[in-house]
Amino acid sequence: MKNILLPTDFSENARNAIDYALEFFKNELCTFYVLNVQKASNYMTDDLMAAPANTSVHQSVLQGSKEKLSILLEELKEEVKHENYTFQALTDYDVFTDAIKQTVKSKNIDLIVMGTNGATGAREVVFGSNTLNVIRKVDCPVLVIPQGYVFKSPKTIMYTIDYNDHFKTENIEPLVDTLMKYKASLRILKIKEDDTVTIAEFDDKKHLKDFFKDINHTFHSITNVPTALAIDSFVQIMDVDMNAMFIHRETFLERFFHGSETSKISYGTRVPLLIMHN
Repeated sequence: MKNILLPTDFSENARNAIDYALEFFKNELCTFYVLNVQKASNYMTDDLMAAPANTSVHQSVLQGSKEKLSILLEELKEEVKHENYTFQALTDYDVFTDAIKQTVKSKNIDLIVMGTNGATGAREVVFGSNTLNVIRKVDCPVLVIPQGYVFKSPKTIMYTIDYNDHFKTENIEPLVDTLMKYKASLRILKIKEDDTVTIAEFDDKKHLKDFFKDINHTFHSITNVPTALAIDSFVQIMDVDMNAMFIHRETFLERFFHGSETSKISYGTRVPLLIMHN
């Protein structure tokens, strides 16, 4: 059984990510933990003072969240009543990433599915602060669903490899599981600084061929193009349904999420992005 974490702020984007997850895991045995995190800055003093005298500030803040979660879970159960799904509602009053970390550990979470927050400023045009912070700070696979993206079976999956990366099989299970579940083809994209082929790169390719020998796969490379722009172009040209990558927080992550403004804006998260951590 898989344990899936679905953070929600009750926004349209969060609900879209939840709907994607419910479709994505069809015919599997899953427990979905639907988590809402509140923080004190969301509330005015008057809101808390209006609460009954015998309730704590903590209880007052979380009561509305619990009621909304209860309604949401009833809707979800009705929508997927023929699936072998279990739902649990979780509320927390904490820093967002701290709440995610605690839930990942306590509930033995296999995957976090999150939506973008719809930010339009250049600094957050890719995903938005909450999703970025989870990717940066939480050691758990994350599946990011673009704003408004409607589920379709991922038949072509891209595996993007940074020029500093060397292929390792540790923690690659989410990608392999998806490839096998959907009988998808794999496009392995190497982002390169130049046309030089090193011994390490040659060995990596051999290792990749052996590891993915039972999966239809092809190799590709893009040289001397900004990372985000290279990925976005390849997604469109090859009709990719999902992009998977390993993240090194201070290398690939920085270039991918903090490149030029042009590349960030052009990359708009067109397809779901599966983030794995080394």
